[in-house]
Amino acid sequence: MHNREKSEYDSVISNYFGDEQVTALINLKVETKDADIIAEAIAEQDAVDDVYLVTGDTDIVAAVKFDTYGQLKRFLMDTVTSIPGVKESKTFMVVTTFKKGGELRYERTEGPESK
Repeated sequence: MHNREKSEYDSVISNYFGDEQVTALINLKVETKDADIIAEAIAEQDAVDDVYLVTGDTDIVAAVKFDTYGQLKRFLMDTVTSIPGVKESKTFMVVTTFKKGGELRYERTEGPESK
């Protein structure tokens, strides 16, 4: 992504989330030998709610929460990228939470299966 495209992307995301709290899932590919150390470094950050060492295409998944998109961006750019052994990250920003901590977070809407 070029600088202009990044700037436009940041603008769209900032407008979408505004000053609202942002929750995201960060998937990390890391040097396998450093996975535990990297997971511990991520887990020590205040904005991080959960950290999982997982199997598959991703090595570590972290659930994070920030007051604004700008804080999330700074965390990714300043903190995550500065940890030795992190090879790649993908961030998924949460749009809607349907269930958290075992509790439903929505009111069921009428659909074909509810009739």
